[in-house]
Amino acid sequence: MNIIQTISSAPVLVQARDVHKSYGANEVLKGIDLDVRIGETVVILGPSGSGKSTLLRCINHLESMQKGSILVGGEQVGYVKRDGKLYYANAAQLARQRHGIGMVFQQFNLYPHMTVMQNIIEAPVGVYKEKRASAEDYARMLLKRVGLLEKASAYPRQLSGGQQQRVAIARALAIKPKLMLFDEPTSALDPELVGEVLATMRDLASSGLTMIVVTHEISFAREAADRVIFMDGGRIVEEGPPDQVLVNPKHPRTRAFLNRVI
Repeated sequence: MNIIQTISSAPVLVQARDVHKSYGANEVLKGIDLDVRIGETVVILGPSGSGKSTLLRCINHLESMQKGSILVGGEQVGYVKRDGKLYYANAAQLARQRHGIGMVFQQFNLYPHMTVMQNIIEAPVGVYKEKRASAEDYARMLLKRVGLLEKASAYPRQLSGGQQQRVAIARALAIKPKLMLFDEPTSALDPELVGEVLATMRDLASSGLTMIVVTHEISFAREAADRVIFMDGGRIVEEGPPDQVLVNPKHPRTRAFLNRVI
């Protein structure tokens, strides 16, 4: 059985149904349906304002939706079910639900007053009460994986943008997530620093970690994605394997977008 067949038969980890999100009169998501299976890398492409980042933020309840449902591992993040009814999760319940979801943003969002090591162990120790020694051991393993073990005692200001983003990836991995969300992780980087971050993300994709990646990096989508989704106007316009969507897109809107960015 090849890897595509294996992923296609894997359980669904993320299930979105009829997701709507508005900011005032501006409807950003207009009925999104999406399944992401365990071990799958899904890349979301689309123009600015198409709803890509908003969808990511709804998955881990950084944004609340007006209609629909998003289940991660069978649980609707941001809510708890009691007696067959959904109630808003409190802070502790939401933290528990997010324990399985790591997110990397456009900006690195590292704490400037903390060392690299302190940034990485902050959530495992401070939020999830892991023992410091074991958290530091795991952090060193992650830093080695992203090629920055020698920077454990450095402060963010002493790192390049690419190094800071790789630390941010290590920090997101420190909670041992079952799902990683990437929101345009290279958009704030100088062009010469993009490659080192994409190499780290390719390594994660090849390891079988479930990933949803919003990006304009077509090369990453072509090389690392199991499936590419094109969004426009708050809707999923087209989706399929990279060779189909990127090389022979069916929808004219997808073709027009790719003609501008490739």
